[in-house]
Amino acid sequence: MNKSRKSIFSKKWLTILFGVLIVLLFIPTPYYLNQPGSIEALAPKVTVEDGTKSEKGSLNLTTVYSIKANNPYIYLYGLVAPHTEIRKEEEVKGNLSDAEYNKLLLHMMDTSKQNAIIASLHEAGKKVEFNYNGIFVAQVLENSKAKSIIEVGDIIQKVDGKEFTKSTELIAYLREKQAGDKVQLEFMHGKEKKEATVEVIELDKKTGQVGIGIAPEDNMTIKPSIDVAINSENIGGPSAGLMFSLEVYNQIVEEDLTKGYKIAGTGTMDAEGNVGQIGGIQHKIVAAHKEDVDIFFYPRDITEYDTNEKEIKEQVREEGYKDIKIVPVSTLKEAVQYLEKLPEKK
Repeated sequence: MNKSRKSIFSKKWLTILFGVLIVLLFIPTPYYLNQPGSIEALAPKVTVEDGTKSEKGSLNLTTVYSIKANNPYIYLYGLVAPHTEIRKEEEVKGNLSDAEYNKLLLHMMDTSKQNAIIASLHEAGKKVEFNYNGIFVAQVLENSKAKSIIEVGDIIQKVDGKEFTKSTELIAYLREKQAGDKVQLEFMHGKEKKEATVEVIELDKKTGQVGIGIAPEDNMTIKPSIDVAINSENIGGPSAGLMFSLEVYNQIVEEDLTKGYKIAGTGTMDAEGNVGQIGGIQHKIVAAHKEDVDIFFYPRDITEYDTNEKEIKEQVREEGYKDIKIVPVSTLKEAVQYLEKLPEKK
């Protein structure tokens, strides 16, 4: 082969290789990458009527960066990047579409903020009224007979003519049915009111539990005695509930709970002030350590299924973190009492 032919041959294969590399940019993979996210001060995000923001330290929420591996290059990056967890798409979203998943995250954030306001005002001795308004559809199972009828984000208002305001009430009602029974649903799809008949299915063969194959969540509105505004911007999910609650409470009371410390944490919050488990806690403690956080609150393990306490202690041990105090809590009150007993930071 002469020199010119070799040159043409080389250019041909370089062109093919370049084309393949370009094509790979558009081949999605079924994976997400989770990494330590940001630490964000809450005082600029939370405003309480007649409250004070003159804190010496700061209360901060923690986030996890979740990156969809839209091509193999992102996936390969995840294999070598430090503190990166690779998860299958179905583990992250289940059977939800991107649009449904975003709806769910926004609903969870809204509920988290509402619960934070309720819990913090009650802890501060303030009144807050709240009403449950139907059942938010958080997921529709693949085998549900309602799969093509209702969608994530719909609000179920009545079943068989009976009003249901809490998810526990709906579950209890359906539990008395048998697989094959039909129930009449009245629900809101956006601003459109709809009705449909749905067949009850068996959800668990071992227990014999039945239902219509949805994951129901409470949907409510609140009327606090003082105005509270929480700007969550582009943050989704429920895990900032504990830290929202602490910031609201700190702006209400006269004492500055921060006492000069940089405080961060994570944990869901319910209307009764209970702290719940979250995902990705190992990433959040890494992010907190990078930002020189002094104290990090996290959910205490209470049941045999809880893992946050085990996970964070293992991460701290592996990374050798010694300059950050990790504090497990099961309620908002526990976190408040811990901060009340802290000495001022020198």
